[in-house]
Amino acid sequence: MKKMISLSLAVMMTATALTACSSDGKVAGDASPQPSANTKPAPVKFSLLFPTTVSTGYHTKVPDLNKDKWVLKLEELTNTDLDVRVVEDAKFGVMFASNDIPDVVGSIGGPGSKSMSGSVENGVFMPLDDLLKQYGPNLMKNVPKAAWESVSYNGKIYGIPEYLSNPSRRATYIRTDLLAKTGLQAPKTVEEFLNVLREFKKLGVESPYQMRENFKYADVLLGAYDVLPYKDQFELVDGQVVPKFFDSENVQKALTAYKTMYEEGLIPKEFATISATDYNKSLDAGKAGIWSQNASGLPGSKTKLRALNPDFKADIIPSPKGPEGKGGYFLYSPVVRTFYINKNVKPDTAAGIIKMFDWMMTSKDAETFFTFGIEGDTYTKDSSGAINYKFPVTKEEIDEEGFRSGTLWAVHDSTYNKPRLQLNDDGKTTLKAFDEVLSKEGLPGIGFYPDLSSFAKFPDLAAPQPDVGPKIIVDHMIKMIYGKEPISDWPKVIEEYKAKGGTEIIKEATERWNKKQGAIMIDTK
Repeated sequence: MKKMISLSLAVMMTATALTACSSDGKVAGDASPQPSANTKPAPVKFSLLFPTTVSTGYHTKVPDLNKDKWVLKLEELTNTDLDVRVVEDAKFGVMFASNDIPDVVGSIGGPGSKSMSGSVENGVFMPLDDLLKQYGPNLMKNVPKAAWESVSYNGKIYGIPEYLSNPSRRATYIRTDLLAKTGLQAPKTVEEFLNVLREFKKLGVESPYQMRENFKYADVLLGAYDVLPYKDQFELVDGQVVPKFFDSENVQKALTAYKTMYEEGLIPKEFATISATDYNKSLDAGKAGIWSQNASGLPGSKTKLRALNPDFKADIIPSPKGPEGKGGYFLYSPVVRTFYINKNVKPDTAAGIIKMFDWMMTSKDAETFFTFGIEGDTYTKDSSGAINYKFPVTKEEIDEEGFRSGTLWAVHDSTYNKPRLQLNDDGKTTLKAFDEVLSKEGLPGIGFYPDLSSFAKFPDLAAPQPDVGPKIIVDHMIKMIYGKEPISDWPKVIEEYKAKGGTEIIKEATERWNKKQGAIMIDTK
């Protein structure tokens, strides 16, 4: 058996010896003959990889994606000849090690993500500043500054982002039918929040507030006190960039409130081990009174509750605020996916690629295609031009819509799909929640793109996911809520964090912030 070349070595080799591959084995980007004035230009031919996080879905059931009707229609609309691939984000290492790297590679997140394996830093992809200025005017105009900063390295743009114009995504949900029975108003403060939960318990609600392991989608009180322990929740304090859980006073207040909820039975006793599956089962069965969830899930939540009982109602309300008037959840990174162009792609082809992404950004035809599909197939128009969309019903239809409007729509503002949401009342309610509630809450913080190198050195001190705190922090929080450690010992937790490598993390974070090296303030502005 041949010895495997290490991934890092393979990436470095690609930086100097990579030849961009296409499906026919030719070097990608071969110049096409110049068309005459009366003929349509030859399609721009290139290979394009879309990332996914799952091994299931519509793309796995199509024998040849390049003959799929959605891909063929996209080619028609953009005058391209695409070799489309869909690859799990976790398997990018194999791609980089084998040097079989498409002309355009999409990844989850930005250049510093684990799946990109240092490929941007090692020169596998081309800088795009000049191409964007010449061929991507709509991209340059519409993509937020924070998103461009997230896909830059050493001051140059290396990727084209699918972005969020509003990074506030999560919301506080409440059973408004239950709230009406209590005679109370929607809670505005932590104290009112606890009182509503107490009334829900009196009504026999099984989970007045639905918790979940690691505080994932269960961090409403950490948000109220602005002490979320996540990777993009650092702040500048006395000249140092530190995690927000260094605010010992407010951490203790938040944990005291959680402990009250635990002791009074307002959260499940086994809250620390409730899996995502059990969490969703509880919501779907109507067992929760208040919970946290992505705002885009409101139509689905309403539909599921109505199916249980026509009188069941769910709505999004402003998150309860702490004593400093703050509330809500962490703000997402401004970048959802990023698309990179292989450095070996020829200039004419690279220009065509940028033009395609620019079309996706603002074209009305693009919005209609990705949102509603093909006229006469998935939608029709009435005499006034209004769209009658055939909403997907079966799992297969939902997966197909997700492929078209999610996977294929590479570059756009993915905060929400306004045209689709405007078609029914639940969608309009969701738009209203985004515009009137989420736009006014959410907790800014400093994040690092690429990640701090010290995170890899001290994994127990690093957030394993964007919305999960470091193990050492989460473990202490849970013990304190269960009463196994005194909440007043939180200053000792901070000292333990520093002693086990946190001091080095803080030093690097502060240096990166001061030098403006991939240190980004993630805010709603």
